[in-house]
Amino acid sequence: MSTPTTAAPVDRVDLETKVKQIYRAVAQNPAGHYHFPMGRSLAVGLGYPAAPLDLVPAGAVESFAGVGYSFDLADLTEGEEVLDLGSGSGMDAFVAALTVGPGGRVVGLDMTEEQNAKAENLRMSAGFPQVTFTQGHIEELPFRDASFDCVISNGVINLSPDKNAVFREAARVLRPGGRLAITDIVTEKQLTPQIVCNTDLWAACIGGAAQTDTYQQAITDSGFILEKLRRNPYEFLSDRARTAAAKYGVMSVSFLARVR
Repeated sequence: MSTPTTAAPVDRVDLETKVKQIYRAVAQNPAGHYHFPMGRSLAVGLGYPAAPLDLVPAGAVESFAGVGYSFDLADLTEGEEVLDLGSGSGMDAFVAALTVGPGGRVVGLDMTEEQNAKAENLRMSAGFPQVTFTQGHIEELPFRDASFDCVISNGVINLSPDKNAVFREAARVLRPGGRLAITDIVTEKQLTPQIVCNTDLWAACIGGAAQTDTYQQAITDSGFILEKLRRNPYEFLSDRARTAAAKYGVMSVSFLARVR
């Protein structure tokens, strides 16, 4: 039986609307003010080497809003097929493409139309034929069983109100022995129902954060063996987000798991 990863219901329609509003702005106005940091300085601070950042479209880097670095855990190799859950404007998808090369394949999936449009425009202008971007939801992946070698994601799964479905779908589309290399926001203490029901805090990557042990259980219940986890140097920007983070131990953690 799967362990639930939320303590109270959230209005899913309102949540999706607000998440799309924020990440539409991230795509169109990366210089705006948000609860979270963005851009190249964030990526470098999280551990991204400068070399790949210099080789991917600058427009993707400026809209990067990830919460950690997990490409060392993903350990991608040439020719592999990779799925990026919540690919945004495409930075991680392009970074993955540098490693898998022209003989590999990277698919970015995001539910926000403006993010996908920006990523696709950048892909065409920069010349990444091995990358494609698809609009959709991470709880219902529009891909065949056993069609990828690695699933990556960066700061996105916390936004989902059904994390168990996300991990089940990731396991379904991975080949036997396939890898799940993700970074996400989790908590040390259980959030209050008032926070969990607050769609503004969900959209800010706090309200939907699961406790670390519950998050790990959701991964293993979905058919994965958890191999590694690592805390990342990440901080929110706004006072409201910082206060909640301090009170409930909200933090960024990277996970590596493998399909059984």
